[in-house]
Amino acid sequence: METYLIAGLGNPDKKYEETRHNAGFKAIEALADKLGVSISDKKFKGLCGTTVVNGVKLILLKPLTYMNLSGDAVAEAANFYKIEPSHIIILFDDVNFACGHMRVRGSGSAGGHNGMKNIILRLGCDAFPRVRIGVGDKEGRDMISHVLGKFEGEDCKVMDEVYKAAADAALCIIDNGVEKTMNKYNGLDLSQKDV
Repeated sequence: METYLIAGLGNPDKKYEETRHNAGFKAIEALADKLGVSISDKKFKGLCGTTVVNGVKLILLKPLTYMNLSGDAVAEAANFYKIEPSHIIILFDDVNFACGHMRVRGSGSAGGHNGMKNIILRLGCDAFPRVRIGVGDKEGRDMISHVLGKFEGEDCKVMDEVYKAAADAALCIIDNGVEKTMNKYNGLDLSQKDV
């Protein structure tokens, strides 16, 4: 059976729950809700849930290693299930895009994201699909206080829609491939949607 690993990045402590840096956690939770999966098994240095969709086994993972060591959990799960990088999908926050935007890519650099840097290091390549979830520009704030800050006002509603769209994009990658998913989701602006 074909197997995919979908990992949403974030930090595990309660104080980080609604922060921008936890957008990946929120997206993987939205995917779990959509599929009726519990991400509660403690393994691979994270919380894990498995299901089968259209004959494809999906491993949903929330690394509990803290962001900068996300690759430890992702590599452990990938090695256990013998999953090729092309079947590993990472959902994570990106300060290069405004709230309401996301960008799908089939490969590429970490773009300054420490969690992605560690995943690339641990997997030994950058040729894996990813969904970059826009969390807004830091606008003069230092990067750490920005990504560890929380969404406010309308951004909260917009981000709820983005998390669902990111979850859908991950499934679209599996069903239709990266190129078709990029065509469907890149350029989408959910902040303009009536949310």
